Amino acid sequence: MKLSDMALKIRPSSTLSLSAEANRRRDEGIDVINFSAGEPDFNTPENIKEAAIKAVNDNFTKYTPYAGIYELRAAVADELKKEGLEYEPEDIVISNGSKHALKNAFSAITDPGDEVIIPAPYWNSYADIVNMVYGVPVIVQTKKENLFKVSVDQLEEAYTPNTKALIINSPNNPTGTVYSKGELEKIADFAVRKDIYVISDEIYRRLIYSRKLRHTSIASLGDDIKERTIVIDGFSKSFSMTGWRVGYTASNREIADAIANIQSNSTSNINSIAQMAALEALKGDKGEVELMLKEFQHRRDFIAQRISDIPLLSSILPKGAFYLFVDVSKLLGKEVKGVMLNNSSDVAKVLLDSYNVAVVPSDAFGVSNYIRISYATSMRDIVEGANRIEKFVKQNF
Repeated sequence: MKLSDMALKIRPSSTLSLSAEANRRRDEGIDVINFSAGEPDFNTPENIKEAAIKAVNDNFTKYTPYAGIYELRAAVADELKKEGLEYEPEDIVISNGSKHALKNAFSAITDPGDEVIIPAPYWNSYADIVNMVYGVPVIVQTKKENLFKVSVDQLEEAYTPNTKALIINSPNNPTGTVYSKGELEKIADFAVRKDIYVISDEIYRRLIYSRKLRHTSIASLGDDIKERTIVIDGFSKSFSMTGWRVGYTASNREIADAIANIQSNSTSNINSIAQMAALEALKGDKGEVELMLKEFQHRRDFIAQRISDIPLLSSILPKGAFYLFVDVSKLLGKEVKGVMLNNSSDVAKVLLDSYNVAVVPSDAFGVSNYIRISYATSMRDIVEGANRIEKFVKQNF
């Protein structure tokens, strides 16, 4: 007896596995600083929680339409209009988180053997989701000197007659890079010219820290690119609703209908109560959400400066999301605490085992020689974690 080839190819989520290990050690009484989780440490805003409680008390606990309740789909469409995106409620499908939205999107457009271009560094689940629908991930290595943004020349080189889609993630996990409108226009021209789909993962779009830079959705750059784009978004990051599992796709009607049909035969509707919470997130007061953004910026400024002050480490100031991508290449080639540091995984192992700091090695993101630090945690942990990383470097190098 043998598992399927697809099942054998799929890896567990590196970020979730590392976060679970950090939490296990904490449960054992070890003071671990967890920089691995891509999860805000804030509570879900009170008005959102109250909306969920009201839904329970109103007995809103039955099946809903499998694409999501109309009110929530309409609220999403209204929200996207603020981004210059014209969608109808019927173009929106509400899913069990943005990861599920991605799986739905790739299931709708990918046939076995279809190639999907994925710029690296990339969120660790992209390649596995493509594999799950029998597509072929084509990884394109971006460059630090280009702020980890993919160029059209690189896309041209990666393109083949089998190319079906391209993933764009802006703001980016793990680098915090944000594509400008001009950069996206060039990518849009490429996608239209080659007649391929674009999966635009915009889950961090509300988390941008530069006043000179605002989020641009590639789908807003003309009818031709909008027709080819599937926008992915959700409520986990900006509204601190990770456990509620609410995401969505926005696309042309043909794709939306296909996604809805796929979902109707897999999960059906998402949790009815979570849908009412998400509706309040969009339509209700956003004061707590704005405070979260300000606090994330404060944390970013602090950790970026602290890391830049540590010898042998460097990073690019992230413009969005809540991650710092740290170059550890100057640490490699030396034995520390009985571990030969050959790659970022070795650095992460020593940091966790000897200094009780959990970070994500960049192997998970398709590149070498970096670690990802999530500053979606308390200032106490950020200060202490930075101190421990500095101690690790100064004690051993």
